[in-house]
Amino acid sequence: MTKLEEQIQILDFPDLGDERGNLVVVEGGSAIPFDIARIFYIYGSDEEVIRGKHANLKSEFVMINVSGTSRVKVDNGHESRIIELNRPRMGLYLKSMVWKEMYDFSPDSVLLVLSNEHYDPKEYIRNYDDYLKMVRK
Repeated sequence: MTKLEEQIQILDFPDLGDERGNLVVVEGGSAIPFDIARIFYIYGSDEEVIRGKHANLKSEFVMINVSGTSRVKVDNGHESRIIELNRPRMGLYLKSMVWKEMYDFSPDSVLLVLSNEHYDPKEYIRNYDDYLKMVRK
């Protein structure tokens, strides 16, 4: 059994700003532990909406709330944890095969997501019971 702490990591990006304002640089292969193949962002979701609700066979992700806040429930089939993304310098790195649910979006939330893979619907596990069978065998 893989421990959840081995499958996720909180990243803290340096603020390179000065008196003119903040500047956060996020580069694939260094600050991000993979080369970035896809970028998407979620906004306009209210606090009642739950996004995600899936795991991925291959894709890894880094989630950054560049504006506002949101929560992410991560689960590996044996243990779960809730992480609040509440700073634009904070990233949540998720390895593949981690179930994720994003929710409790503030009105100004913009959740930026970076991935090492292009979108492929075949690598998504969208049924939690199927996911549990896969990770518990």
